[in-house]
Amino acid sequence: MNKELTKNTSSSEAKDDELATLHNVVEIALQQANERGASEGEAAASVSQGLSVTVRKGDIETVEHTRDRGLSVTVYFGDRIGNASTSDYSAASVRQTVEAACSIARFTEKDSCHGLADPDRLATEFPDLDLYHPKELSIDQMVHLSQVCEDAALDYDPRIENSEGAAMDSHHGLEVYGNSHGFRGDNRKTRHGISCSVVGNVNGNMQRDYWYSVARRFEDLEDATEVGKTAGLRTARRLNARKIPTCQSPVLFEAPVAASLLSHFIGAISGGSLYRRASFFLDHLGKKIFPEFVRIYEQPFLQRALGSAAFDGEGVVTDTRDIVTGGVLERYLLGSYAARRLGLKTTGNAGGVHNLTI
Repeated sequence: MNKELTKNTSSSEAKDDELATLHNVVEIALQQANERGASEGEAAASVSQGLSVTVRKGDIETVEHTRDRGLSVTVYFGDRIGNASTSDYSAASVRQTVEAACSIARFTEKDSCHGLADPDRLATEFPDLDLYHPKELSIDQMVHLSQVCEDAALDYDPRIENSEGAAMDSHHGLEVYGNSHGFRGDNRKTRHGISCSVVGNVNGNMQRDYWYSVARRFEDLEDATEVGKTAGLRTARRLNARKIPTCQSPVLFEAPVAASLLSHFIGAISGGSLYRRASFFLDHLGKKIFPEFVRIYEQPFLQRALGSAAFDGEGVVTDTRDIVTGGVLERYLLGSYAARRLGLKTTGNAGGVHNLTI
């Protein structure tokens, strides 16, 4: 990627130039794979840029600017697979990367489940999900908002006497995926975030907690003061906690904890765990695993949401579909390889779930 790309161009023109470059790199990689006799091939090229700052007790701790790019190439020679990657987009480097992937494929074990997603499962429509909202923020602005956030947390309760810091970050990136079935898809995404963690103390009993806000659009972030106050509240309520006797009792999990519990469930119904027979939900399709009032589903087309996507990591179309309905497990979460190992069809979840909702 030309480091001088943004000079004398608008941000929109620079973005379009970068996207065209990524598409071109993917095309070259796929053409090279075909010329070297690969039966199938896929390539993903990306570029991302970000700025993050961290403050602690009002002082700047870190300022970090990142700019990353990469190309990953996967080739298939029948039932053999090879993969290689590079951060150099020059024609020579792309050619060498494809050659390396082809060389690796010669030494891998045959596996009939390897291969691209079936052509009839690939996405053909690409709705605008409103995921790209770059924001030009100066270091001074980000430091100020982080300080405001931390001050609000420290001022929330006199028992809060220390800070682990407040941070703010802003990132944007582009990615293009293509394969030899003719699929070409690109994503443009931004991510902005602010967070804070503080420590409370009562008679030597110290507790800490945090809060954060993250969004595709900067304007959708929770106010920095409110993020700090919430971090302070969550820390203060941990102080002077009491124990209860051992007993059986209903338990209410707050959202962050509930999400972590749900992630274990998702891991258990995902392809890798299932075909390795390392899941406690083997052979549970169609069985009741939750109370009837539980529904778990994906919403991949939510506007500006963090998990929104028109296609998964293999180009397979996503959809709003139930995973659990009325407490019954309706489907597993599979990419193409895992699906073939299980004798099933991909569910469009190569790379994970999309705005999982319970």
